[in-house]
Amino acid sequence: MTFPDLAQDLRDRMPELRGRLAANQDLAPFTWFRVGGPAQLLFAPGDEADLSYFLTRLPDDMPVTTVGLGSNLIVRDGGVPGVVIRLGGKPFGEVAVEPNCHLRAGTAVPDVRLARAAADAGIDGLAFYRGIPGSIGGALRMNAGAHGGETKDCFVAAHGVDRKGAIHILTNADMGFSYRHCSVSDDVIFTQAFFRGRPGDPAAILAEMHRITEAREASQPIREKTGGSTFKNPPGQKAWQLIDKAGCRGLAIGDAQVSPMHCNFLINRANARAADIESLGEEVRRRVKETSGVDLEWEIKRIGVGA
Repeated sequence: MTFPDLAQDLRDRMPELRGRLAANQDLAPFTWFRVGGPAQLLFAPGDEADLSYFLTRLPDDMPVTTVGLGSNLIVRDGGVPGVVIRLGGKPFGEVAVEPNCHLRAGTAVPDVRLARAAADAGIDGLAFYRGIPGSIGGALRMNAGAHGGETKDCFVAAHGVDRKGAIHILTNADMGFSYRHCSVSDDVIFTQAFFRGRPGDPAAILAEMHRITEAREASQPIREKTGGSTFKNPPGQKAWQLIDKAGCRGLAIGDAQVSPMHCNFLINRANARAADIESLGEEVRRRVKETSGVDLEWEIKRIGVGA
């Protein structure tokens, strides 16, 4: 699918824009599933001020979608209308260690890189990020957690730019964190975040990160084209156990398959379409509802339109 090219019109409205703006850019290479159609417009801002400038001058009726590392994402085959914003580069990709066990990170920083920076600095409390395959922006949006830790446990504050281009500073209380969720409007794009840990022994922290790595490799299909955990755990239950009970382990639609290794992971075995993966997820939900009476809730974000 090809969308109308609006790039030049927007550039004319924004003569001081410094970031990259391109029309009909394929999004599949930016997702771990390697599926999906194009962005009508893909914008990579030069920095936070450039993002603010862009949003201030963007027409009010233009849809805006933000993507990160694409680890927890299905882009539908027809692509994404409007503007897709993807943060990257030095302004959004740096980690800095600050006094009193604090760290500052751009929201394009991979979670594992934040964990490593904290470990190298002898800052404990962030090692759990070693087990989360995403970026800091996604971790904030989902209150990402693993191996006994959650983002809310170490988060201090974040910068965010709203749809009108205003820059906000959001505290832990402002985020409204709950299980795999924050209550900040989806219109806000997080640009940097501040974290606080506690003094620790670098060797012990690195050993914990190694344990997390081994546990992931032993139990999750991390070398496959996958989006990570597909469904949220219902209260008091494990999604994978419900899926297994429903007989879905190894279930396939086209080249999309429920991982035989961990059945809360969907994988693209070769040339699956986004529609195959999403349809498989919905079939899993149907079977779990039929066998256990539980409505599984998607954890993976799905964006765009069908083919």
